[in-house]
Amino acid sequence: MGAYDTELGAAVERAQRGDEAAFARAYRLVHPGLLGYVRGLVGDDAEDVAAEAWLEIARDLGRFRGDGAGFRGWTATIARNRALDHLRKQRRSPRTATLEQDVLDLPDAQDTAGAALESLSTAHVLAMVRGLPPDQAEAVLLRLVVGLDGPATARVLGKRPGAVRTAAYRGLRKLAGRLAQGGARG
Repeated sequence: MGAYDTELGAAVERAQRGDEAAFARAYRLVHPGLLGYVRGLVGDDAEDVAAEAWLEIARDLGRFRGDGAGFRGWTATIARNRALDHLRKQRRSPRTATLEQDVLDLPDAQDTAGAALESLSTAHVLAMVRGLPPDQAEAVLLRLVVGLDGPATARVLGKRPGAVRTAAYRGLRKLAGRLAQGGARG
């Protein structure tokens, strides 16, 4: 992640000075992993939760201090907080109906079959990760999807690095066992 984090750090620095193109670059570098992490936490509402997180990230960008790796950790912390807020709100007032917009979305000009297969495999993997105990699921998502190292993951989760390493290891072992059984829960 060295060159990636160097490029990200430079983009964040320029974005903090008002360079909109640099903010867009930082977004493109971070968003896919961040969205995967949030999707692992909240499922289908990930796009909305990630958008809320990016609003906060953009608003508070001037207060961020650190390098590219630090920025990934900072954005993951913000996204996690928005996801936990969303889950709390959902428990208080669950959504009862499918939104009309979900039904009305038009197909993209991309290869629909390829996108559908990729989406299914991604959805399957994220569903398997969501089936892990929460501490293991978050550790796996932050380490593998967001790409944080052990200490950064520990800071996001508010845990000791050893506890995060153990949770990630156990989660990956469970996932490997489930995959060996054909994806069945175990």
